Amino acid sequence: MFYVASFSILISFVIVLVRLFLGPTLYDRVLALNAFGTLAVLMISIVGFLFGRPDFLDIALLYALLNFIGTIAILKFFRYKEIGDKKVLNRDKT
Repeated sequence: MFYVASFSILISFVIVLVRLFLGPTLYDRVLALNAFGTLAVLMISIVGFLFGRPDFLDIALLYALLNFIGTIAILKFFRYKEIGDKKVLNRDKT
Protein backbone atom coordinates (compact mmCIF):
# COMPACT_ATOMS: atom_id res chain seq x y z
CA MET A 1 0.00 0.00 0.00
CA PHE A 2 2.85 2.39 0.75
CA TYR A 3 4.37 1.59 -2.61
CA VAL A 4 1.16 2.77 -4.29
CA ALA A 5 1.28 5.96 -2.22
CA SER A 6 4.92 6.50 -3.22
CA PHE A 7 4.09 6.01 -6.88
CA SER A 8 1.16 8.44 -6.71
CA ILE A 9 3.38 11.04 -5.02
CA LEU A 10 5.95 10.62 -7.80
CA ILE A 11 3.21 11.23 -10.38
CA SER A 12 2.19 14.31 -8.39
CA PHE A 13 5.80 15.51 -8.47
CA VAL A 14 5.71 15.46 -12.27
CA ILE A 15 2.39 17.32 -12.41
CA VAL A 16 3.62 19.97 -9.96
CA LEU A 17 6.87 20.40 -11.90
CA VAL A 18 4.87 21.02 -15.07
CA ARG A 19 2.88 23.70 -13.24
CA LEU A 20 6.10 25.16 -11.84
CA PHE A 21 7.67 25.62 -15.26
CA LEU A 22 4.54 26.50 -17.24
CA GLY A 23 2.64 28.53 -14.64
CA PRO A 24 1.29 31.69 -16.23
CA THR A 25 1.75 33.89 -13.15
CA LEU A 26 4.30 34.20 -10.42
CA TYR A 27 1.82 33.11 -7.76
CA ASP A 28 1.08 29.89 -9.66
CA ARG A 29 4.78 29.13 -9.61
CA VAL A 30 5.12 29.90 -5.89
CA LEU A 31 2.11 27.70 -5.15
CA ALA A 32 3.62 24.89 -7.22
CA LEU A 33 6.91 25.26 -5.36
CA ASN A 34 5.07 25.06 -2.04
CA ALA A 35 3.17 21.98 -3.23
CA PHE A 36 6.48 20.43 -4.30
CA GLY A 37 7.83 20.96 -0.80
CA THR A 38 4.72 19.41 0.73
CA LEU A 39 5.04 16.39 -1.54
CA ALA A 40 8.71 16.10 -0.56
CA VAL A 41 7.69 16.02 3.12
CA LEU A 42 5.21 13.24 2.35
CA MET A 43 7.80 11.30 0.38
CA ILE A 44 10.41 11.60 3.15
CA SER A 45 7.85 10.34 5.66
CA ILE A 46 6.85 7.36 3.52
CA VAL A 47 10.46 6.41 2.77
CA GLY A 48 11.27 6.62 6.47
CA PHE A 49 8.36 4.31 7.25
CA LEU A 50 9.26 1.82 4.50
CA PHE A 51 12.88 1.54 5.62
CA GLY A 52 12.05 1.49 9.32
CA ARG A 53 13.71 4.81 10.07
CA PRO A 54 11.42 6.85 12.34
CA ASP A 55 14.03 9.60 12.58
CA PHE A 56 13.08 10.58 9.02
CA LEU A 57 9.92 12.11 10.50
CA ASP A 58 12.07 14.68 12.29
CA ILE A 59 13.73 15.53 9.01
CA ALA A 60 10.35 15.80 7.31
CA LEU A 61 9.05 18.16 10.00
CA LEU A 62 12.13 20.35 9.71
CA TYR A 63 11.76 20.44 5.93
CA ALA A 64 8.08 21.38 6.28
CA LEU A 65 9.02 24.28 8.53
CA LEU A 66 11.68 25.47 6.09
CA ASN A 67 9.21 25.15 3.23
CA PHE A 68 6.67 27.32 5.04
CA ILE A 69 9.20 30.00 6.01
CA GLY A 70 10.67 30.02 2.50
CA THR A 71 7.27 30.48 0.89
CA ILE A 72 6.46 33.39 3.18
CA ALA A 73 9.86 34.97 2.46
CA ILE A 74 9.44 34.63 -1.30
CA LEU A 75 5.97 36.16 -1.23
CA LYS A 76 7.16 39.01 1.00
CA PHE A 77 10.05 39.68 -1.36
CA PHE A 78 7.84 39.87 -4.42
CA ARG A 79 5.36 42.14 -2.67
CA TYR A 80 7.74 44.58 -0.96
CA LYS A 81 10.86 44.09 -3.13
CA GLU A 82 13.02 43.42 -0.07
CA ILE A 83 13.36 40.83 2.67
CA GLY A 84 14.54 42.80 5.69
CA ASP A 85 13.08 45.78 7.51
CA LYS A 86 13.47 49.25 6.10
CA LYS A 87 15.49 51.60 8.22
CA VAL A 88 13.85 54.96 8.28
CA LEU A 89 16.13 57.86 9.04
CA ASN A 90 14.27 60.66 10.77
CA ARG A 91 16.44 63.73 10.44
CA ASP A 92 15.26 67.22 11.23
CA LYS A 93 16.13 69.72 8.58
CA THR A 94 17.03 72.86 10.50
